Parts: sequence; structure tokens; C-alpha cells
Amino acid sequence: MISIIIPAYNEEKNIKNVIMEIKNIFKKKTIFKEYEIIVVDDGSNDKTGEIALSLNVKVIRNVEKMGYGYSLKKGILAATNETIVIIDADKTYPFSFFFDLYNKKKQGYDLVVGARRGKYYKGTIIKRLLRFMLTKFVEFIASKKIKDINSGFRIFDKETVIKYFPRLCDTFSFTTSQTLNYIMDSLTVGYVDIDYLKRKDKSKVKLFKDSLVTLRYIIESCVYYRPFKMFSLLSFLCVFLSIIGFVFSHFLNIKAGYILGIGGLLVSIIVFSLGLLSVLLKQIMNK
Repeated sequence: MISIIIPAYNEEKNIKNVIMEIKNIFKKKTIFKEYEIIVVDDGSNDKTGEIALSLNVKVIRNVEKMGYGYSLKKGILAATNETIVIIDADKTYPFSFFFDLYNKKKQGYDLVVGARRGKYYKGTIIKRLLRFMLTKFVEFIASKKIKDINSGFRIFDKETVIKYFPRLCDTFSFTTSQTLNYIMDSLTVGYVDIDYLKRKDKSKVKLFKDSLVTLRYIIESCVYYRPFKMFSLLSFLCVFLSIIGFVFSHFLNIKAGYILGIGGLLVSIIVFSLGLLSVLLKQIMNK
């Protein structure tokens, strides 16, 4: 009935606690007798896989580190149930919130995301700033309020998510690309507030590198679903820079600024036209 996918890389300190928490919670709820736990060991060089195997759960091993998203895809394909739950192996997500997510999913949502809250979720000032900028950019593209775009605790249907595999990231940005693709393709996404706990060891997320990868997939999704928004944004930026060039030239008497400003306006017209062309091409592709 339920398949829980746990991607894990060097999580020997936490994997047992995560698995036992899930098992103990399901013991108390007899309605969930039919479930499976799948741990995808992403090329760990510690005892993560061995510990998971000793707890009588299904273990899939990647021969080398392939990435968070790749591991999730592999686990989802191996799942025997239609309802998929994913949760991280670092014990930052309390599985007790599963029932809230499940009940929300039963209301008819295609995807239900555990929206994180609490002091441990906020992180450093740099992390908060990057998250804020990323979220606002995504909300602009999707034209929708997004409570938590990349939470690692979520529930969805196997049949639906497999259709999006070619456009879902193989690394850390899997969850971001999933949320965005669902929203852009007019699927319903619901949110449930959950506590976010302190992780015991250092995070494996590389802030700037993973943020750039995330940004790339956001742009790709935008170009695929709503190309005109991306081109119109770029066109607006060209106009904005042109205005700045004109203002500086006027007050500082720099003639080169006028040339750059005119050039920026011409570029904005070209970019805007490319946006119109991309819309036409998308309509042709859809037919």
C-alpha cells in the first residue's frame, strides 16, 4: 500500500533510527500493515547498507555515488506500491507527520510536501538569503505561492512521477524540479507544516554548487513550460540596464553610456521577439 524510499549516503549513524522510527509508528497504526521500506545506498563507504539490510528492509546499492535524485528514481522504480513516500536518512524529518501528509494526499492532491519550520530550518544568513531569492524567482515563474520547494519529506503517486523522470534532476535538486514540474503542468501541490530537526553531523549539501544546479533546472523548466516569462524577464533586465546607462550618461556626461543604453534597448527587443517565437514553437510542439 505504501512504499517509503530512503536515499542514503554515509548515514550509518542515523539510518537505524530512521528505519526503526518508521516501523514503530506503523506498528501502532494497524491500517498500514502493507508497506515496504526501500533504502537506496548511494555508494556509501561506511556501513549504511549493512545496517539497513540487518533491519529486514529492501536495500538497493549504487556501485558508486550517483546522486540523491538518481537514488530516488531507482528506489521509486523498484517500489511495489503506487503510493510513494520519500524521506531523508539524516533524521531531520519526524516521520510522525506522515499521517498528516497521507490525509492531505487523500483529499486529491497529486503531491503533498512537508513544509519545514523551526530554528534548525532557517540556517545561516547566507542560506536564508539564497533560499529567499530562489523561492521568489520560482514563485514568479510558477505564478503561485510555494511554501517549501525542496523539502525531502513528501508523498506522491508512482505512476505520475515516472512520467517526469527525464526532467527531474539526478542530484540534490530532484525535489525542487519535481515541485516545479508538477506546478507548471497544472498538477495540485499541497503543503503540511512539519518540524525540522537538528542533524547530528555536517550537511552533505554544497550550498553554492547545488544552488547553481537548482537554478539551472528551474530555468530549464521555465523554458519548457512558460518560455515567454523567461524571455520577458531577460528583456526587462536589458531595458532596466539601458535606463541606468542613460541616467549615468546624463549626469556624468559620458557619451559611451548612451551607446550602451541604445544597444541594451535593441537587445531587449530581440530577446522579447525570441520570447514570442518560443511561444509559437511551443504551440507547434503541443500540436
